Amino acid sequence: MTQILKGKPVTKEIYSKIRTEIYNNSLKPKLTIMIAGDDPAAKYYVQNLEKRGNKVGILVQTIKFPIDVTQHQLVDEIIKCNQDESIHGIMVQKPLPLHIDDSEITLTIDPRKDMDAFHPNNIGNMVLDQQSFIPSTPAAVLEMIRYYQIETSGKHIVVLGRSNIVGKPMANLLLRKNETGNATVTICHSKTKNLPAITKQADILIAAIGQPLFVTDNMLKDGVIVLDVGVNQVEDADKGMRYVGDVDYEGCFEKADMITPVPGGVGTVTTAMLLYNVLTSAKKSTAKGKFN
Repeated sequence: MTQILKGKPVTKEIYSKIRTEIYNNSLKPKLTIMIAGDDPAAKYYVQNLEKRGNKVGILVQTIKFPIDVTQHQLVDEIIKCNQDESIHGIMVQKPLPLHIDDSEITLTIDPRKDMDAFHPNNIGNMVLDQQSFIPSTPAAVLEMIRYYQIETSGKHIVVLGRSNIVGKPMANLLLRKNETGNATVTICHSKTKNLPAITKQADILIAAIGQPLFVTDNMLKDGVIVLDVGVNQVEDADKGMRYVGDVDYEGCFEKADMITPVPGGVGTVTTAMLLYNVLTSAKKSTAKGKFN
């Protein structure tokens, strides 16, 4: 019988850890989010972060900019937050306006406060298995693997997607010599030839390509474990719009031994892992007296 891997019990455990750590260490973690424009999905995500953060004891401050914000204004605000020792985490919400240089924004954020873990310093440390922040979505997948005691050692894991946000860091983390690693990893992307032949080899499939319902049952072998990272909005005759993953959940359900739903799966854990990064940063700054 197929097991549904829900995110809620995983997030419950993470939020409990955050509350306990804050109380035991008398911490006052603070996250500053910058958002430009009125993208509905971005606004929803930020509002959810504010709500979740405040519930677990993390102060979430949102700085809103108009769509015509200048590069200088954003950079200047980031520098101020870098210098403010009461702020433990900085996040610049995507998407950014088209005229903004995304790479400069990423490089301006202090790596010690980089909650998205996109700064080259954090990426480099992650690749070298050094202590660093981990991007929240790959971290969420690892938490799902750990919580549901999914064996990865020696397993063939196929990652669909090669983005810097999910696909590449995900593959790297699965290669680590630890309880959620030691896997044989294949990355597939838009130029991969004969894709179904590769995905059918997967013991575990991680879908992160941003294409709604892309993975169908004829791409999977019986007994596969499916972890769906995708969150896509599609039209719905009854509701107008609804969220679906990169995997055809209903079509693939019977083929899978375990599968994550969308919504209610990996996405819910992603928020929790970002807030856990804020906690980690606050603990480090307190231990050292200040960021140094």
